[in-house]
Amino acid sequence: MASPDCKPCGPAAEYSVEERAFLLQLAHRSIESILESKNIETTLPGPHLAEARGAFTTLHLEGRLRGCVGYVAAIYPLYRAVMETAVSAAFHDTRFSPVQAEEASRLTIEISVLSPLFPIKPEEIQIGKHGLVISAEGRRGLLLPQVPVEHGWDLLTFLAQTCRKAGLPTDAWKRGATLEAFSAEVFGETANL
Repeated sequence: MASPDCKPCGPAAEYSVEERAFLLQLAHRSIESILESKNIETTLPGPHLAEARGAFTTLHLEGRLRGCVGYVAAIYPLYRAVMETAVSAAFHDTRFSPVQAEEASRLTIEISVLSPLFPIKPEEIQIGKHGLVISAEGRRGLLLPQVPVEHGWDLLTFLAQTCRKAGLPTDAWKRGATLEAFSAEVFGETANL
């Protein structure tokens, strides 16, 4: 069984330990509801989780990425965004086969709650603080703030990899592509050893 990892729970955290645990459990229950073909009922611990927010849900299985899907824009209440993105990460991330029933209990989940997008200059980007969205030629690539930290990337690599994710040349950020950033409150589970 996984336990909530609340290292970032500090004075700057917007979501309480209880709210984080609720959202992580809700993500698991949403995946299980699809596998078991049943509806889930939920009672929110307060109105805060009903506020519209962009969110990503990232799934790991035995330390490896198993799916990641999200919404940049705040189109759903946060609790619903987590439900939708958890299901999409488990069953509709085209990079992976759908999660199987025997895998569900072994998944560890990470949730990223996003701020609204804002324009940013390359020299203003802070690794670990900002996620990036690069857009040009009808294409768009997004990387969460934790990605460059996990891979040990510097700023230029982060910019190039975000362009690559968009299917653009790796230097598109220098040649007129739109560059936007966001921050994220990231929390998740760690497996008990």
